[in-house]
Amino acid sequence: MAKLGLEFDVVVPGVEELDSGDPEFLVIENARRKARAVARPEGAIVIACDTDVVLDGEVLGKPTDAEDARRYLERMSGRGHIVLSGLVVLDERGGEHSGLERSEVVFKEIPETEKQRYVDFGEWEGRSGGYAIQTLGSSLVERLEGSVSNVVGLPVGLLARLAPRLFERRRQS
Repeated sequence: MAKLGLEFDVVVPGVEELDSGDPEFLVIENARRKARAVARPEGAIVIACDTDVVLDGEVLGKPTDAEDARRYLERMSGRGHIVLSGLVVLDERGGEHSGLERSEVVFKEIPETEKQRYVDFGEWEGRSGGYAIQTLGSSLVERLEGSVSNVVGLPVGLLARLAPRLFERRRQS
């Protein structure tokens, strides 16, 4: 958001997220729950996003520990997976807009030493799918089809479609 030149406050909504069911439904519903849980001043815009990694139809979620992160890498090595983000925008007039972004990421065959280095690096912590494509995790990726901002965790193209007013140029007087 800062790179987009937008002023914002981060509010952690503390809602219970769904963790089973249709992955596309889950990410949109979790984003909706987050957006609706936030108290906001009149005229404020709320943006909530939920991103998950889906492999073989299963939502992976966040690894619980280093061993779990290593298992994720084992499963994804040399294979493709889907990154889904549900985005919900509550506009300044109280309207709700939602959408889904989908990207496919294919990992290269990851050598054992590289898996261990990545796990030891610790970047997997708190990350859906156990990796972060914007930093060292990019070395795991062979190919990406779709939006890189989606894989990072905020699908900017979808945000621009749902909340175009955020990106209107402000004229300087």
